[in-house]
Amino acid sequence: MRFVDEFRDPAAARSLLAVIEAQSDRLGRAFHFMEVCGGHTHTIYRHGLEHLLPEPIQFVHGPGCPVCVIPMGRVDDAVWLAGQPGVIFTTFGDMMRVPGTQGSLLQAQAAGADVRFVYSPLDALKVARDNPDREVVFFAVGFETTAPSTAVTLVRATALDVRNFSVFCNHVLIEPPLRAILDSEELVLDGFVGPGHVATVVGSRHFDFIPHEYALPIVVTGFEPLDILQAVEMLLAQYQTGRCEVENQYARVVRDIGNPAALALMEEVFEVRESFEWRGLGFIPRSGYAISDAYARFDAERRFAMPSIRVADPPACECGIVLKGLIKPWQCKVFGTACTPETPIGTCMVSPEGACAAYYNFGRLTRQTK
Repeated sequence: MRFVDEFRDPAAARSLLAVIEAQSDRLGRAFHFMEVCGGHTHTIYRHGLEHLLPEPIQFVHGPGCPVCVIPMGRVDDAVWLAGQPGVIFTTFGDMMRVPGTQGSLLQAQAAGADVRFVYSPLDALKVARDNPDREVVFFAVGFETTAPSTAVTLVRATALDVRNFSVFCNHVLIEPPLRAILDSEELVLDGFVGPGHVATVVGSRHFDFIPHEYALPIVVTGFEPLDILQAVEMLLAQYQTGRCEVENQYARVVRDIGNPAALALMEEVFEVRESFEWRGLGFIPRSGYAISDAYARFDAERRFAMPSIRVADPPACECGIVLKGLIKPWQCKVFGTACTPETPIGTCMVSPEGACAAYYNFGRLTRQTK
């Protein structure tokens, strides 16, 4: 890739759409493709791809927004940590406004807590080195995409012997929630637009279980409009030719084997939890990372006596079933009224990758189901 404009070229988009239209006509049936990653959701609705595709092809939103899947109880733990004496709490900016039962980190900051947003966990480690008399906690969230940066930071903290730094680990794995969705009888799917960023770490082979065990195709996909249109064309082509496999549309970035160095480092620094709670999906076995015993001194959950209370989502919020792909954001009864980006009730309206934020920000406030 030389220029991003190559992947937003209108003439190329029209050519792809013509091919997709012809494929759709030949196949003569409806298709429901789940885009797993929130980055895909925003590309789809920013560029209006759902309006350009033939009527029988629908996108279903998946659980790939790392902020959206964090349950309220973990947010409450973060707010509690931020309020402890002598603590500097560091986090990515999109976690600042996520609401818990005790408010958000932004509200905790306004009330006097020392909450700082950072661009990477290494920035948080620098805060710890610059403030040796304070406890610095980093709020680690994200799928396998961001877990390597946390792992690198803990290795660096060990090398520098930083003793006032810890991580509140909320990293999650991509395979378990996909299995939970595929095992559900509530949702009918015909294939997946696969998460390109996660696949840069885990590799495209990581998703072999989808065609092999569930007989559905998946195309690992980039994040520009032409990437997604090509992924749809590739999924339809599999149906036309009777294939069912993992294909890699994002070959300019993703390899079959992923990033072996990152995977090895993650295996050293993390261990898989017996279970982890997901917003909307409940507790899923072996779906989250904890810090391994070798790096236990950097584990905030071992360093602090955290409340760790399970909290139900607000009754009005339907983020959970949005994340399952069972409803569109505008079908939530508080979407765009009580719940907006300025006054979010649920995580899907907060995160830059949240489906509700995508619909709200790009004008899809009301839309009839196809």
